[in-house]
Amino acid sequence: MFDLGENHMKSIRRSLWPVLLSALCVLGPAAAQVSLPAAPSSGRSDLGALDLESLLHTKVITASKFSENLADAPGVISVISQDELRRFGGTTLQEVLERVPGLSIASAYFTDRSLVAARGDQTKINGGHILFLINGRPTREVLEGGLITDLLEAFPVNALEKIEIVKGPGSVLYGSNAFSAVVNLITKKAEGNGITVSGFGGPQGMAGNSGQVMVKHGDFSLFGAGQFHQMPTWNTNYVLPTSLIGDPVAPVVPLVQNLTLDDRGDGAYLGASYKNLTFMSSFTESHAPSFVRGSIASNKWRRGFADLGYTVKATNAWDMSFNATYTRNTFDNFGYPDIGRDSQELVLEWTNSITFSNWDRLTVGALLNHVEGQETYFGIDPPIQISDGSRPGGAFYAQWDHQLTDTVKLVGGFQVNKVEGTGVNAVPRAGVVWNPSAHVGVKALYSGAFRAPSINETLLNHPGLQGNPDLKPEKVGTLDLSVSYQANRFQGALTYFHSRQTDSIVVDTTPVRWKYENLGEATFQGFELEGNYYLRKSLFVTGSVTYQRNRDEDGDTNITPVPNVGVKGGVSYRAENGLTLSMFDNYQGGLRGFTEPTMNPGPTAYHMLSSNVRYDLSRYMGSRDKGGVALFAHAENLANYQVWLPDWGNNSGDTMPVNRGRTVYFGVEFSLGRE
Repeated sequence: MFDLGENHMKSIRRSLWPVLLSALCVLGPAAAQVSLPAAPSSGRSDLGALDLESLLHTKVITASKFSENLADAPGVISVISQDELRRFGGTTLQEVLERVPGLSIASAYFTDRSLVAARGDQTKINGGHILFLINGRPTREVLEGGLITDLLEAFPVNALEKIEIVKGPGSVLYGSNAFSAVVNLITKKAEGNGITVSGFGGPQGMAGNSGQVMVKHGDFSLFGAGQFHQMPTWNTNYVLPTSLIGDPVAPVVPLVQNLTLDDRGDGAYLGASYKNLTFMSSFTESHAPSFVRGSIASNKWRRGFADLGYTVKATNAWDMSFNATYTRNTFDNFGYPDIGRDSQELVLEWTNSITFSNWDRLTVGALLNHVEGQETYFGIDPPIQISDGSRPGGAFYAQWDHQLTDTVKLVGGFQVNKVEGTGVNAVPRAGVVWNPSAHVGVKALYSGAFRAPSINETLLNHPGLQGNPDLKPEKVGTLDLSVSYQANRFQGALTYFHSRQTDSIVVDTTPVRWKYENLGEATFQGFELEGNYYLRKSLFVTGSVTYQRNRDEDGDTNITPVPNVGVKGGVSYRAENGLTLSMFDNYQGGLRGFTEPTMNPGPTAYHMLSSNVRYDLSRYMGSRDKGGVALFAHAENLANYQVWLPDWGNNSGDTMPVNRGRTVYFGVEFSLGRE
């Protein structure tokens, strides 16, 4: 069956070098020349040719649905640029997102094994408080309300141009699940004709391959990418938690199980455009184990995503777009409790961006959506359907940007939405963006968000747990206060946040037959300090320090399986001869409140140290303009910490395996044409 690997986590001390890197990033402006960054040149895929100003002059689109400077955007935003993606690499999207300030890896026991938590918020046993976008279009799982394992483990990283992460609520523009963060996966676009393929492998069965193709002909462009990976074999012992011994509703299992854990994924993306018409589609599939009441089973997640869009310029100042977006998710569990799920969402949206003057801009839109899903229990013969439902919904939203003075911008917005079976719901946004100089920015923002009840939460008909059709949406209100600084070599920001969640949907265990209810409240607050610094074009340093604390309505603290402290730092050298050397360390502190003795290894602090090496041989082969060859090596978790985290949602008081330890692979890349 599965191997959880013997996870003897050692007690560790915090390493100093991520802290020093963070300090260097914060102090970097003292050594940087101060000049206004220039706009980046477009259509240049050779990052080595970009100057320092272009590398740090950041444009973002997610916060307002139109392109604007990072300093002007009404949100606290981290950007993983194409330069950083190439320098530090990464096998999966989760590995890439671990480097983002304020994001932490997390896991749950059953239906969503791979998670990222924003600002400590992992109150759910799934990813329902983070909304993922693909080029600005939402992709949601609607039966449970937010499964994201397949995206984190199987979305092709080689398809990405950059990633924008808006920390805090985003429901005004993006609706349900844009609760604690919005992650916008922005893919590459064809700027020429070319093809790239790569293969890699390593010890203990590590293997993978990837490829991408670009076609550009007149007004038509096409970009496609795919990736497969098989992680190394992980053999481990899993000890049945004391609280689960003799569980009357679970199968009898040995007290000690020797397991071989499966961890693999494959994904593909395709994007095409012709004049004002666009189409994109993606597929992701992930395989990993689950840990339900001591029984180890195999899970398979699948997601199909498609979007058809059309843009039109109604007037010189009025841009209009129409989108039809479809997501289908399936989940299959092979073992106990032996269930299968199938759900889908269709969104029809009309979006407008209207520029009234140099001082005023309005984003306004409306949408209709339809969700449906079913869950089947295969543990008896014949199988029975324990959830089956559908519902329509709709929303209207608007956001106004008003330039009050040359240095002060006011932002206000709202979304009004209606889901069948619930009342009309509204969430607000308001803020002030002040740029007193070309290099200093101040933001004071308040935003609300919601997560609509899922199909299972309203309609589930399980013998031990029932849905509640009277549920209200979960709500959150977040205050962000941020100060940022940017020069031609440096970007840095310090942010304080305070979030209050209400009407949290939880399982009420007081009746004989458990039931979903709006019972929970939680408060999160903390700070994020982050910086990026190019000492020179070839040498890049990045670092961050984050802290969060939380409590519920009863005054209990540390209510989620996320550390209070995170320290991250990376350094990368990219030489003109084609050699790139990079290292990144992600330190996650111990889990307060989850350190009681366990049968399995405890959830102690750990360092996730990674390295990436790439050597482009094209210049030595005289083929740089027509293609080339590159060698690469990547290592994750060099310190070899086997990470075990609380089996969140299983209520056993014990842990489960999450990271196998050191993973190393070597590969070669071949390319023809130009990107």
